[in-house]
Amino acid sequence: MSRLVRLDVWFLTLSAALAASAARADVKLPAIISDHMVLQADKGAPIWGWADAGEEVSVTLGSQSQATKAAADGKWMVKFDKLKTSAQPQTLAVRGKNTLTVNDVLVGEVWLGSGQSNMAMAVRSSMNYEQEQAAAKLPQVRMFTVERSSQPTPQFDCKGKWELTTPETVGQFSATLYFFGRDLYNELKVPTGLINSSWGGTAIEAWISLDAQSKLAEYPIIAEAWTTADAQPWDQAKMDAIYQQQLAKWKETAKQAKAAGKSAPRAPRPPVEPRLQQNHPANLYNGMISSILPYGIRGAVWYQGEGNSAKPFNYLYGLQLRTLINDWRTRWGDDFAFAWVQLPDYRAPQKEPVEPSTWAIIREQMLNTLSVPNTGMAITLGLGEENDIHPKNKQGVGQRLALWALAKVYGRDGAASGPLPAHSRVHGSEIIVNFRDADEGLKAKDGKLRGFAIAGADKKFVWADARIDGSSVIVSSDMVPQPVAVRYAWADNPVWSLENADGLPATPFRTDDWKP
Repeated sequence: MSRLVRLDVWFLTLSAALAASAARADVKLPAIISDHMVLQADKGAPIWGWADAGEEVSVTLGSQSQATKAAADGKWMVKFDKLKTSAQPQTLAVRGKNTLTVNDVLVGEVWLGSGQSNMAMAVRSSMNYEQEQAAAKLPQVRMFTVERSSQPTPQFDCKGKWELTTPETVGQFSATLYFFGRDLYNELKVPTGLINSSWGGTAIEAWISLDAQSKLAEYPIIAEAWTTADAQPWDQAKMDAIYQQQLAKWKETAKQAKAAGKSAPRAPRPPVEPRLQQNHPANLYNGMISSILPYGIRGAVWYQGEGNSAKPFNYLYGLQLRTLINDWRTRWGDDFAFAWVQLPDYRAPQKEPVEPSTWAIIREQMLNTLSVPNTGMAITLGLGEENDIHPKNKQGVGQRLALWALAKVYGRDGAASGPLPAHSRVHGSEIIVNFRDADEGLKAKDGKLRGFAIAGADKKFVWADARIDGSSVIVSSDMVPQPVAVRYAWADNPVWSLENADGLPATPFRTDDWKP
């Protein structure tokens, strides 16, 4: 048989196989709808997938059944009526031209965790890991990690799988999200699903859809560097050649360092076209948020801001965070609960009354975002580390997030947050600052209030005297007879002392809007 005939036979065989496949395409489900998943209780639970255009699809869970037809593009979705919490494993059956079964399905509380490296940081890197690992026998706490994916266009599926919490699986999961979810489970005693979608070193603009952020008047400022990079021609072969030269030089340097008993420098990274990079605006929304929509959740927790603190537009972080919250809620069609982690103490301890601080700017932007309804913030002073941007006490971070959720989302008794400034006023030579989340009063961590600074119209801050009066702090200084402004804990690694009766720290804040 001639080569030409063999190719003809191969082509005809392939065409027939493709035609048969098209005539009877299997019903498919996204990765997040899979064995061991937890569905959100008390909300309509969406189930979706793909099939042939017009194919009839039925979905059954327990006593509920829903049916639909696949749209012209093959997509289909049904939504169950509100499901009741259930720790009894159920089977989800999806029937079209084929039948799929999803086993060990529970119904409970589902939370999404997202952000950069402090959300991505695994349980195995947190403090007391051996004890935490040994105690991680919580089969009703289920964990799903979205595989990292940077995409220039929205995706509709991801890679990942649901896993039960065991000593063998817990180590690789997000520490902040796990400790948050564990505290919820220990209090609520209901199945808990945790979805980790995070990537270290990433910027907030990568996690917001292009449609949402491109409408901002400030977007040209945010995207300026990327707009310039995208406009440049990209020669992959040339960049690969440069990378190979850099890699060869690094290998020699690393060899010399090893021989000298020194640490090797960081290896160069392979070149990636700017439009495909993980920090490009919208790329992580496209690859890691769009790909799990519209899976039912109770809410989301966010730990990010480090990557934006040094940007020249860090003063826009509050706008970006509000845009992200509204964007995600719009995409889900649900004004779900949303909380974030305020940046903890970091770098050299504060010496001056007020210090230049990019982290203080991000903290303030986060504080101001509490104006968005149904949001919260975990104040994490005392949980940071001077020399490590990845502090190991993720148990404390998870606990403070959980306190907010238990109080505000689930209506449990207890403080939701540390003290937050409500308003302030000048009274003679003093400034009186009133606080909320201090119903049972305020206290000084070490018996004396520290961390307050005061200034007059000359904008020169000095350390202030401060005393507590109920839910207020009265601030003054003999050096400032006509005060205008107060700042508290205004530094990367600030002096702080103010707590509520539950021992939760007050947020850093300022009463002025002076530019640095």
